[in-house]
Amino acid sequence: MTARELKAQLRNERLSARDAIPPEERASKSRAMADHAGDAVGFAPGTIVSGFLPIRSEADLRPLMARFAARGARLCVPAILDRQTIVFRELAEGAPLVATGFGTVGPADNAAILDPEIMLVPLSAFDIRGHRIGYGAGHYDRAIGRLREKGLHPKLIGIAFDCQEVAHVPDEPHDISLDAILTESGLRFFASWIG
Repeated sequence: MTARELKAQLRNERLSARDAIPPEERASKSRAMADHAGDAVGFAPGTIVSGFLPIRSEADLRPLMARFAARGARLCVPAILDRQTIVFRELAEGAPLVATGFGTVGPADNAAILDPEIMLVPLSAFDIRGHRIGYGAGHYDRAIGRLREKGLHPKLIGIAFDCQEVAHVPDEPHDISLDAILTESGLRFFASWIG
């Protein structure tokens, strides 16, 4: 089995496990994530933080993003421009939300496009080393690559439930590892910048 095939298998298994979490339990686990990371992630006021609004069975980051905003973070969320590209549009309080692709919603296309300094990254599976399996489209990998081409190095916090952990992600040379992972059990970090 190739690394790509194994990733696809692990993706399907872990997303099925995530889908099986009842909605009220997902909401509780999402609030636990906000409690674990709301004050623990260190950043200065004005720091640009990208989150995401939940689709399907993803964690609901709105409580965590509200905590970050209360600490002075400038929030943004992804918008899918095409099959290859996502940008991060500013999520201003009270701004209307519109469809932004793949079942997602976010700010309209007149919202400011920001370059995140901290990224809350959705994923399908992760391992103890900080390697992740995304959803398969490569949007985040390309977005992070574009930021790095500009000389920016956003800090990456993977967002998942405990049931999405696997023993080993078959990482490839082009894969980008996480600085931390946040689940309902807590914030685990692989880099010293957090806290």
